[in-house]
Amino acid sequence: MFSPEGPSLRELAVQALSSVEHGYDLLAPKFDHTPFRTPGPVLDAVASALARTGSFDAGLDLCCGTGAGVDVLARVCRHGVTGIDFSAGMLDVARHTVRPPGPAVSWVRGDVRALPFASGAFDLVVSFGAFGHFLPRELPGLFAQVHSVLRPGGSFAFPVLAPPRPTTPAFWMLLGFDAVMRVRNAVWRPSFVMYYRSFRLGDVRRELERAGFRVRLEALPEFGRRADGSPRVRMVVAVTEGTGPAAA
Repeated sequence: MFSPEGPSLRELAVQALSSVEHGYDLLAPKFDHTPFRTPGPVLDAVASALARTGSFDAGLDLCCGTGAGVDVLARVCRHGVTGIDFSAGMLDVARHTVRPPGPAVSWVRGDVRALPFASGAFDLVVSFGAFGHFLPRELPGLFAQVHSVLRPGGSFAFPVLAPPRPTTPAFWMLLGFDAVMRVRNAVWRPSFVMYYRSFRLGDVRRELERAGFRVRLEALPEFGRRADGSPRVRMVVAVTEGTGPAAA
């Protein structure tokens, strides 16, 4: 699963026994060589879908990590792009490796549960692969924060993969990973919140609507459909009330 440039088993173990923030500080130099980074085809598909939606002025990458989502925003935003993350190590890698053409890019260290931006500062917010780091009880506050920094008609967009079926090895691998993490957090401090099966689409949609969003799901055709006809990958688009290009 890891390239030769990726972390060793010992490095992963040290990370897993750290806090989330410190763990990512340690992993940052090798993060882009792990399967934890959102795959390029998913990033490209989201960029294409957003480009079909319309053009945007200012974009925010929530939990930006090493900046993969900032590259996506730079393709569809005209005036400015911001990445926010609480890991200084991840931001340091992003600053030195992500230099997309087009709009100006800024990097902010901060907690996305208390976004340090003015109301209505952005008309597009994206996030890639970060939601497993939030407990279900934290989602209402997180979504309220995102809503507060979006302009009327602004969009909050992120991809979601169809969950693996119980008959597949992937299902049991993710179930086992979550079980190990729960045991780890029960016996070890600081906790490391990273659960693959806690971010359920039905629950997420309900919490987004409670936060004041109108929610639609858009299939990403690049990944095809499963045997039952359901999309393998969807993009969730949550839109604030109002008018503007993001509400089209």
